[in-house]
Order: sequence, then C-alpha cells, then structure tokens
Amino acid sequence: MAPPNVEFRYAARSDIGLKRSSNQDSGYAGHNLLVLADGMGGAAGGDIASSVAVAHLAPLGLESHSADTLLPLLRQAFLDAHAELLDRSTREPELTGLGTTCIAILRSGNKLAMAHIGDSRAYLLRNGQLAQITTDHSFVQFLVSQGEITPEEALDHPQRNAVTKVLGYNEVDAIPDETVREAVEGDRWLLCSDGLSGLVSDDTIAQTLRDYEDPSECADALIDLALRAGGTDNVTCIVADVVPSTGGGDTTPQIVGAAAIDRTAPSRMGPGAAGRAAALSTQPGASDYFDEDADADEPARARWWTPVISLIVTAIVLGSGWLGYTWAQTQFYVLGSQGKVVIYQGIPQSLGSWELSTPVEITDISLESLPQVERERLQEPVMRSSRDEIDQYVMQLREAALKHAQHTSATTYLTPPTTPQSDATQQSGGARGNG
Repeated sequence: MAPPNVEFRYAARSDIGLKRSSNQDSGYAGHNLLVLADGMGGAAGGDIASSVAVAHLAPLGLESHSADTLLPLLRQAFLDAHAELLDRSTREPELTGLGTTCIAILRSGNKLAMAHIGDSRAYLLRNGQLAQITTDHSFVQFLVSQGEITPEEALDHPQRNAVTKVLGYNEVDAIPDETVREAVEGDRWLLCSDGLSGLVSDDTIAQTLRDYEDPSECADALIDLALRAGGTDNVTCIVADVVPSTGGGDTTPQIVGAAAIDRTAPSRMGPGAAGRAAALSTQPGASDYFDEDADADEPARARWWTPVISLIVTAIVLGSGWLGYTWAQTQFYVLGSQGKVVIYQGIPQSLGSWELSTPVEITDISLESLPQVERERLQEPVMRSSRDEIDQYVMQLREAALKHAQHTSATTYLTPPTTPQSDATQQSGGARGNG
C-alpha cells in the first residue's frame, strides 16, 4: 500500500522580545519547507545573517523535489549561504563577526529531510510525547556529552549561549547535521530559537503543543510564554502539523522576523503580564528597562571564538596542555587598549596566573581616529587565525581611520563658521560704539 500523501499545516511567529531593539531571528514556513535562523553579531549584522540564510533556502519551498535530492539541496543551500556571509564580511568590515544558526525541514511526499547547525532546535510531538530531535551545537552540550556537567547544570551555565557551529564564519565547520525521516500524519513539529527554549522548559513547551489544536494559536501561546518569562532575547517559533494533503487551501508562505519587511516591529501588546511588560518597555521614559543598545553590546550568544577558547582551556585542564597552548599561539587578535589598537598573539583567556596571550605590537592607530562603530567593536577582541590575517584587518582599520579623518575634515570645512563671525561682529560693534 502506498503511504498517504501529506503536507504541512503551519504557522510562524517572531517577536522582538522585551530587551532588544531589533529582531535578528528569521523564519519561513511553507507548504514544503520550514526554516528558522537566529542571527548573531549584534551591531555586526545578525539580522543580515539570518535573512541571507532564509533567502538561500526559501526557493526550495516553491518547487517539488524527489526524495533522494532533499539532503543535497539543503546542504548546498547551507553552503551557499555560508559562502555569501563570508564574502560579505570580507567586503564589508563592519559585518565582521556576523553569523547565524539555521535549521530547515524540506518535504517531498511523506519524506522529510532536515539540516541543522547551531543551537536553534527542532522538537517533535508524536502521540502526545515530546522529543528534542536536534542536538545543540553549543559549548554546554559538549560538556554534557562529555559528562562534565548535567543537563540541569547546563541551563544556568555562564556559557550556555556559546555556539560551536554557525553559518558565516570561516573558522567554523559549516556542514550541517542531516537526517531523513518519515512524515507521519498527526505529528506536530516545532522549530524555535533559543529565545523560547532558553526561557521555557520542555515540559511547558510540550503541554502547550498538546493544549492548542490550531498551529497559529499554539505559536502565539509559545511566544507569550517566552515574554512572560522575561523576553530577554528575540523569540521565534514555527509550529507545523503533518496533515493529509487536500490539494487546496492557502499555501502562501509565512515569513517572519528579520527576513520580513518590518524587522524592527516592537513586541506585540497581548493580554496579561506579557502584554503589560511589552507596553512598559515601549513607553517614553522606560529606557532603563528597554536597552536600545542591548543587542549591540550584549549579543544573545557569545562570539564564535568563545566556545573555541573554552574548549582549548578545557583541553589544557584535562591534560592536553602543550597541544592547546601550541594551537593558541597560532592565533592573533586586536583589542583597543589605552587609546591604541594593540595586536596580541594567542587567545584572550587565562588559566589562573597563566595568560594565554601577549601583546606583540602597539600600532600607530589611535582609537580616537576610528569611526564609532570600529571603536565599539574593539572593546572586545577581534580574532583571526594568522598574523597575515590580523595584519590585513589592521590595514582595514588604518584605511577606515583615514576615511574618517577625511570625512571629519570635509565636514568641518563645509560648516559655516558662525560662532567666530558672531564674536568678530560683536567686537567690531563694540569698537564702533566706543568711537
């Protein structure tokens, strides 16, 4: 007997949250394709990264594919998005450090192919039981897998937001985890960013998925739960039911978050505590609660090198000290220090009194000479994998300083010297009066 023909009945929702000034998540839900991406990089373009990922994957949902082509198509779309992000970060220095998680499910008949990178999650509710299908590419998951910490300890670990694989940075493996499985009628899928899974327990998520039959109502309820829990990050979810194919109905894709048109829409004003908190955060004078620069200064997850550093430090502690230290000395980074751009060899970490980096050059570039965005970026280490790469970055900083100086000079030259003229006129008028 041929398997029944099925399709997705879906809903996508995204919310800026209560602490962020822009939405760096993106989501796409369609008849054949589900995609969720959580950008990172703060001011360095997390919204761009997640939008690029969705843009490369979305065309796959507009056509039918044979089952044996699903994984190759997903893999190529991931690699193409990764290549574009690398290219953009190279051509546009202000985007250095951008990246995104990504999870996608592509359907052909009753076959589902999934590709996943980062710590956004896929859950499956089958016969009322919830299972997490993806494994987080994160530092705390590594520690859990090694038996260093328990899953409960991972929830409050100081590096719980540090990811070990993303799209968009050349030091990170961009090959996603891949699986193929059956699309079983009655299954309910949930894709979500860590703005939901990091704040709402799996038990509560499971109960909500069971309580709401309609995917739209269920997605709204999940967003509300994240807001009630503090809404400290952007939160995005896609709820998709596997239902019998009818060959009709609305199959218009839903696109949400940064990939949508209104990517800076404030948190919606729902009923209850979440709505009141959202309203408070958008009222005049509430700047103490709603930090306009939160996603620039305190990104939702650590930069790409944080988990790498932690892994190396862990390796050193576990006895691979010399290997870890040798690797560390092949790395370089720059940092703003005492008004100058300083080049360091090593990684910005220490073990007790043992520093794993040393300054090797104080450049002639002053922080004052750089544009504001570069000064802010240099408050944190900007890492590269060789001295040549760090020298290239320093050259970009030098060019940025020169352009900034030219722009400042031109602006000063073009501004009418109103104050000096006014002073001269007053002095001249006073002299005539004395005469």
